[in-house]
Amino acid sequence: MAKKGKNYLDAVKTYDIQALFEPTDALVMVKNNAKAKFDETIEAAFKLGIDTRHADQQIRGAIVLPHGTGKTRSVLVFAKGDKAKEAEQAGADFVGAEDMVEKIQGGWFGFDVAVATPDMMGTVGKLGKLLGPKGLMPNPKTGTVSFDVERAVKDIKAGKVEYRADKAGIIHVPIGKASFDQEKLMENYKTIADIIVKAKPAAAKGQYVRSVTISSTMGPGVKVNPLKVSAVKVSE
Repeated sequence: MAKKGKNYLDAVKTYDIQALFEPTDALVMVKNNAKAKFDETIEAAFKLGIDTRHADQQIRGAIVLPHGTGKTRSVLVFAKGDKAKEAEQAGADFVGAEDMVEKIQGGWFGFDVAVATPDMMGTVGKLGKLLGPKGLMPNPKTGTVSFDVERAVKDIKAGKVEYRADKAGIIHVPIGKASFDQEKLMENYKTIADIIVKAKPAAAKGQYVRSVTISSTMGPGVKVNPLKVSAVKVSE
């Protein structure tokens, strides 16, 4: 087991780590205990009562957070002609077609998000085994396969985050930085929490939101009362 740092050990003494808190109170504690020498990312983890082995219980999407994530992400756009020019004007960091495919096949992954126009997916599909495991493959469900490349690029630059339930039914989403004020963190948190609650699959049985934990990069997690996870009523 990794050795815990002094700041971490001091933080867990400030609250009952088994207790359940209101989202607002949890965010205050996480923010106050983020004492690393860098601006820590604050993340929310939602454990859901779903079985992602079934297609009708998979949850995936993307949302633009009201106040962004505090991180600027580099965007690669696979496009040609006018759409390539549109991507460049929108602020894409890298734009190309077959040349970018070859570059990635050669081992380059100097970008955070990939966007592609639908007509390019036949070519981009060659990169499935390379981009897929890294979560970089363009996907219509997250708005990264679109002819509206201007909007796609601007949304990503504005703080669009993707969310996806892993095999254990957990969704991890960054909601900002420790330097954000409390109100901005809360608005970002409520935005993603409401989306996740509304996305409950009809096939999901029993308690949907099993647990919620908010934490900073180097700090301990603070548990949120799963029955008060968002502004939306959590149905059982």
